[in-house]
Amino acid sequence: MSAASKKDYYQVLGVARDAAADQIKSAYRKAAMQWHPDRNPEHKSEAEHRFREASEAYSVLSDPQKRATYDRYGHAGLSGQVFDASNFGSIFEEFQDVFGEMFGFQDIFGGGGRRRSGQPRAQRGADMRYDLKLSFEDAAEGVKTKLKIPRMEDCAACHGTGAKPGSGMEVCQSCKGRGQLHYQQGFFAVSRTCPSCHGAGKIIKESCLECRGQGRIERARTIEVSIPAGVDNGMRLRVPGEGEQGSNGGVPGDLYVFIEVKEHAFFERRGADLYCNVPITVSQAALGAEIIIPTMSGDEKLTIPEGTQPGTLFRRKGKGLPDPHGGKGDLYVNVRVTIPSKLTKEQKALFEQLHRVVKAENRPVERNSSFFDKVKDIFS
Repeated sequence: MSAASKKDYYQVLGVARDAAADQIKSAYRKAAMQWHPDRNPEHKSEAEHRFREASEAYSVLSDPQKRATYDRYGHAGLSGQVFDASNFGSIFEEFQDVFGEMFGFQDIFGGGGRRRSGQPRAQRGADMRYDLKLSFEDAAEGVKTKLKIPRMEDCAACHGTGAKPGSGMEVCQSCKGRGQLHYQQGFFAVSRTCPSCHGAGKIIKESCLECRGQGRIERARTIEVSIPAGVDNGMRLRVPGEGEQGSNGGVPGDLYVFIEVKEHAFFERRGADLYCNVPITVSQAALGAEIIIPTMSGDEKLTIPEGTQPGTLFRRKGKGLPDPHGGKGDLYVNVRVTIPSKLTKEQKALFEQLHRVVKAENRPVERNSSFFDKVKDIFS
């Protein structure tokens, strides 16, 4: 059905546009009761249409985000977001809380018919979190590490049944092994999960001593994970299927490893780039020099041109950290000219001579002067 041909959702439920959430829920309950196909066998086609219409309207107006979008843009703004009401089983599961408030039961009209009696619903295991601290070097190079993860697993003694080995299980007398209790409420066939066996259809005769009848027990499992090179603080690594085990045959959850990287004593990290401060002497800055700088892969030579000013930033391409998404960062070397705090008589005399020469001539002194040779020898 096109957006233009659809009826206004507020008109479908018979509520005002400023209706509160409880008014919308009440209106939907009334419409669902009125138009359920089982109650209208002589007009089943029309009833199914009205029932779908009401369910679709409720799925939008009961969701604050979808309702705000609908109020602003109408049906056109909800493309691909509207609840599919073509499957009645899905409707009952989606709006289980609405019907549950009416009758006090978890399922209505048979609960959608997706589970057979005596078979509890399979549930996915919970996801787990592990906080991993890495040294700066391990984060830069990548590392394989073993993690010890405590988690709930099926008890090995009873294979997850909760029953003492050899004792067996007996049929639940409350539900006669069906796992559900069925009631007749007028024209409604109402079902709910059996509270005695929790839907299993069987009762434990004697509890397993290992898990005390729970069927699960906490165990520490050691797994190996590969940490890619260049990871940074706050990044997380997903390890599929290493979370909690699922129940009743459900799939296990996932493990999320959250990364915390220790700071480096010398390098400052900015994304994949590295920054560092390297001290040089006055003579090295003035005359130029070749110095040794550290990198993550070892020491390297760096040429300082003559006349280098304090705070000059030198870039070494590709000498930063690997980027987990590809490529590599750069290394930036900030040179800091160090001024001696105490001078010898000879050093002081040379600086005084330098001051007089520079002040008198007011121009750079030639590099090959004997004076600068003396300065270089003293401070290098």
